[in-house]
Amino acid sequence: MLEKLPDVIGHALHGVRAGLDEVVFNTLGLREGMASIALTSLAFADHAPLPARYTADGEGLSPPLQWTGLPGGAASLVLLVEDADSPTPHPLVHAIVVGLPAEDGALAEGALPSADHEGTGLHVGRNSYLQAAWLPPDPPPGHGVHRYAFQIYALRTVPVFSDSPGRDELIDALRAHAMASGLLIGTCERPDGSIRIEEDVPAGPVIAG
Repeated sequence: MLEKLPDVIGHALHGVRAGLDEVVFNTLGLREGMASIALTSLAFADHAPLPARYTADGEGLSPPLQWTGLPGGAASLVLLVEDADSPTPHPLVHAIVVGLPAEDGALAEGALPSADHEGTGLHVGRNSYLQAAWLPPDPPPGHGVHRYAFQIYALRTVPVFSDSPGRDELIDALRAHAMASGLLIGTCERPDGSIRIEEDVPAGPVIAG
């Protein structure tokens, strides 16, 4: 995956980023007149680094999440996770979950399926690698800090989604039915992996025996 990219590519693409303004939470006017949902995690604070166990450098589990403050009239919830700093025209999708109960609740660690983890049977959509799974954060070496936007939305209805809905299908449903939203940012950075090799300097004279 992206950790195998040469550092020179990460440096060359340092200024190429989708941008936080491009995540769904900040587009399409979804927040205008909408209620706010408090989205938090026991594993990391807002705008703080994600622990390695939730990234491609660790077990690759989906992190635990909690939410409170749903408005009356909500019928279902959806979760979307995007990388605002991916070197792509649009943010990279790391997770989509639809059909969550419309109540204050939580997702446990590893609730989403991922490599070597089955998850807990949620209705999971397609990430940007076209997998119905959690895509662990995996920024290119030397590309800088990546911001992962964990977004939750309350919908007025329970839309009928396809078996593995993608970003576009989710956006269409949000345009039509979203009534509240919440945002939590976790960060991840893979430093420049270049290793400086220094010449060996003998500690003292070598005596032939």
